[in-house]
Order: sequence, then C-alpha cells, then structure tokens
Amino acid sequence: MNATEQEQKVAVVTGGSRGIGKACVEALAKEGYDIVLTYAANQEAADQTVEIVKRLGRQAKAIKADAADPDAAQQVIDDAVATFGRIDALVNNAGITRDGLLIRQKQDDWRQVLDTNLSGAYYLTQAAAKVMMKQRQGSIINMSSISGVYGNAGQTNYAASKAGLIGLTKACAKELASRNITVNAVAPGFIATDMTDGLNAEAIKERIPLGRLGNPDDIANTVVFLIKSGSYITGQVFQVDGGLVI
Repeated sequence: MNATEQEQKVAVVTGGSRGIGKACVEALAKEGYDIVLTYAANQEAADQTVEIVKRLGRQAKAIKADAADPDAAQQVIDDAVATFGRIDALVNNAGITRDGLLIRQKQDDWRQVLDTNLSGAYYLTQAAAKVMMKQRQGSIINMSSISGVYGNAGQTNYAASKAGLIGLTKACAKELASRNITVNAVAPGFIATDMTDGLNAEAIKERIPLGRLGNPDDIANTVVFLIKSGSYITGQVFQVDGGLVI
C-alpha cells in the first residue's frame, strides 16, 4: 500500500442527501473523507450532495438503497470497498417517522419504522464491521434521538427504534473494541430539518434551556469529533439537544 492509499479515509453515510445526513457528508468531506452516501428516492438531492463533496476536493458516490433491505445494505458496503478500497467510518443516519398515538397506530407503521431505523442500522453495521475488523480500525456512529432516551407521546414506534439503536450501540461497542473499532450513538434533540418542519418551533424553544432549535451542523460536528478524535470513546450516547433532557 503506497502513502496515498494509507492517507485515504472513507466514510459511508446513510440518508446522506439531506438534513443531518447531508451535513455529516459535508463535514466529513471537509476533513478529507471520500464519501459513499445512500438515499431513498431523491436522486437530484443526492447528486447535488455529491457535487458539493467534489467541490471540496474529495470523491463521492451516491447509491439508491432501501435501508430496510439487508441485501441492499451488503451491496452498499461492497460498492464502497470496490470503489475506495476501505471503510473508515459508518454513519447510520437513515430514518423515517410514522407518528401516531399507540391505540391508533397501524401495525405497518410500527414495522416500517423499526425495519428502517433499527434493522437498517443493524444490517449496515454487520456488513461494515467485517471490513473494519480486517482493517483493525473503524468508527461507527448510530443516529439515535432524544425520543429514544426519554420517550415521546405519539412516537412509540420511533422512540422504540431509537432506543433500540442505543442498545445496539453498546453491545456492538463491546464486541468490536478488541479490533480497535469504536461504536457510539448521537441523540439529537429538536433539529431544524424537513422532519421537524411541521412542529410548533416557538413552543419547543420554551422547553430548551439554550432557547433554540439545533441545526444539522450541530450534529455533524459531534459526529466528526467522535470519528476523528474519539479513539478512546466507545459505547456512549451523546445527547445534542440544547439541554432539553436535563
């Protein structure tokens, strides 16, 4: 392996075409990472994100993938290795909401959210871990939520999926530590993205000690810190919520 190959860093970011995922892609590209990002449907947004990465001087590839499909997860990891030769970081960010009160919630809404948010992260982690174990190095970040920490009425499916990610994080951290692979979770609070557009922002701000919604960069900066500087941090949950859950 030559010096250039040794210096190359590669990150896979699921749901990387918009919102928090896009912010993570841009932040990692600025730190010198080549990127493989996945998207569910919006190819135009994915292509735009790829162009941003290229303007930052790094390489990028966008892959359309169903986060709930284990075969698609394996293909994403295979494509990343085939394209760039390695995977240094995985950010399991892809997620959906299907909110509704428990007694009215459709079982399909439960299954879709758990399959995408929790099982999807499991499939990607399992596939990426095999690559990282051979490298004896890697960092995995699971995008949880404060809903998974303290629960949220009307989000039994979402809260369960995000709480599950915390358990996944801690178990994987213990299993993979001996191979120099760190696994951590980031639990965003209320972040100004498409997912929170329909919420009453002013009412929410009153509950947040810092008095504002977060922005995607607040989360991306935490992700970059854990990947770049968190070599002695594993199995932890970082609540980035403006003090909401104190």
